[in-house]
Amino acid sequence: MMNPKLRGIVFVTAAAAVLTGCGADDIASPGAGGNVTINNNTPPPPPPPPTPPTTTLVTPASGCPTIADAQGLTDGGTITGPTGTYRVCSLPSRINRSSTLPKIAGVLYQLPGRVDVGTDQGPSSTNTDVTLTIEPGVIVYGGTGVSWLAVNRGNRINAVGTDTQPIIFTSRDNILGLNNDNSSGQWGGIVLLGRAPITDCAAPGAAPGTVACERQTEGAVDPALYGGANAADNSGRMSFVQIRYSGFVLSANSELQALTTSGIGSGTQLDHIQSFNSSDDAAEFFGGVVNMKYFVAVGAEDDNLDTDTGVKANFQYVIAVQRSDGSGDSMIEADSDNSVDGDNPRQNTKVANATFIQRRASNSAGASILIRGGADYSIVNSVLSSPENPCLRISRTQTASTTVNAAIDEAGAPFFRSFVMAGCTASPFVGSNGVTSADVAAIFGSGSNGNNSAFTLSLTNLFVNGANETAVAAFDPKSISAFFDTTNYVGAVRDANDTWYQNWTCNSATANFGGTGGMCTSLPTT
Repeated sequence: MMNPKLRGIVFVTAAAAVLTGCGADDIASPGAGGNVTINNNTPPPPPPPPTPPTTTLVTPASGCPTIADAQGLTDGGTITGPTGTYRVCSLPSRINRSSTLPKIAGVLYQLPGRVDVGTDQGPSSTNTDVTLTIEPGVIVYGGTGVSWLAVNRGNRINAVGTDTQPIIFTSRDNILGLNNDNSSGQWGGIVLLGRAPITDCAAPGAAPGTVACERQTEGAVDPALYGGANAADNSGRMSFVQIRYSGFVLSANSELQALTTSGIGSGTQLDHIQSFNSSDDAAEFFGGVVNMKYFVAVGAEDDNLDTDTGVKANFQYVIAVQRSDGSGDSMIEADSDNSVDGDNPRQNTKVANATFIQRRASNSAGASILIRGGADYSIVNSVLSSPENPCLRISRTQTASTTVNAAIDEAGAPFFRSFVMAGCTASPFVGSNGVTSADVAAIFGSGSNGNNSAFTLSLTNLFVNGANETAVAAFDPKSISAFFDTTNYVGAVRDANDTWYQNWTCNSATANFGGTGGMCTSLPTT
């Protein structure tokens, strides 16, 4: 028998031999009939936690700037919302000396109620009195519902933003972060009052289009008169401007629009203007001579382009989009059927390169586009989506008349070229007050002159032309107005490379314009 001590030595020696055979990373598994491999590689370190986004909140300026007007700005303390805390600098109720609102970090300018730029110079004056200049990036808000800005006759606004620093007019609730994509009607709006010819005179017996023909701004309690005889009158310039959440009812169920022009003249420059969620029209134009390019209307709860009282207007590059919550009325409403719709000057409005997205079913106009009151109207190189409404209604035989008569300022029947319409229900055309649906269909002339009332849309991103829109032969808008650019496409946006609407606009669930523009429910912090 082996000595127990010697037997232990043998077992230890044998075990060592087995371990040597397995190698450094292998250990025999008893009863497994083979080897189990264990990898001892060092695992990689866990990734670092993501860096939280940097949120820079606005801090209030130490005080309000000095402006040239003797009354100056009133320090209204501070206001705090999701984007930070701001110094509130309230404008005087009337600006009597040309003044500038500078862009200062941490400053908001408040309209505490109605704010007048200058005093009314009357219908026959030729002077320019007061100019209110607003620098790029400035934010002005209505402190109360009845806040609005009135630029009186003979005075001017110079609100010129930039592509990346638009000027924003908005509401107190927008500052406080209380709004959503359906909020509206929280302050008045902007009204430009001019000395150009108008009709529908307030004074009995006054001759339309003369200095005797004046009107009062709709909804205003105190005088806010417009009208005169200077077609070239100049109410200033507005460029790269957003107007948000406007349309508060001022009086007698009358509300302002985001932008109201009243008797302004051709010397006024309007371009790159966005209306967002006006509780009335996106913009309304009363008489005068209006020229505007690059207009974006989103979420208007009434009409998008409303034209009245003998206006001569040219609009090019228009995007108009209704909300999907059932609000909104017409894309276009031109003039009123009334006892003075034969007055001169007769309305003559021309629209080129527009894209209209109508979403409301069964509106008060009975169609997405309503032309009435003897108005002359032209729509060229444009696109209309109207899935649940008739597309075009024309009211009154005078509006539909094909007779051209310079003596009564009559240009003939409405004029359409390269205008395509989709949806339009079973009956695209509606007539009323002596005009039949067949008359309207004949005036539109689907199948000729590039017009199509049964078009199939291929729009991308809601308003950008697709293959079908690109295939439509364009009409030269310059042939009907020297103000227009010659374009070789229909619609407001030629293709994905055409981005004129980006950066200076704000975005929403209704329409996302991309670019560097933030959400309409928030404020920029730069």
